[in-house]
Amino acid sequence: MYPEHAPHGRYETAVDVHRPTPMAPVVMAPAPLVPVQPGAVPSVASVVLPDGRVVTGYAISPMQPEPVAAKPAVSRAAVNVALGGVGFLAVCGGLLLLTTFIAALTALITQLIILAAVIFGGWIAVQIFSASGSKGGTTVNIRKAVIKRNRFYS
Repeated sequence: MYPEHAPHGRYETAVDVHRPTPMAPVVMAPAPLVPVQPGAVPSVASVVLPDGRVVTGYAISPMQPEPVAAKPAVSRAAVNVALGGVGFLAVCGGLLLLTTFIAALTALITQLIILAAVIFGGWIAVQIFSASGSKGGTTVNIRKAVIKRNRFYS
């Protein structure tokens, strides 16, 4: 059921030791010069070396890079980013003013509704509480009334 255990003891095992060897740093060689065919046939030049040998060949002038076009002081991308930022700020300011206007209009309408409720409630209260007092009109007590031919007799 259980695996058998090996007896306890020291085992000798072979160990391989690896020692890293340092690598020489990589030296980047300069980019090779690509010769360019000249437009006209150059003249043949001869050079006398110090040991007396004569070397004859064509003189190749090094290739001149094209002159860099004058760049504007500020790039178009920077101008576009700046204009986008100005437009974004203008929109944000307009939205801020719009939300402020809506909040002020809401507060005004709320105050007008409350004012109307207070005035209307006061008018109703005056009507209710003044009904219990005398109105200053004529009071008629009817005890026995007789109505004959659309006439009222008391």
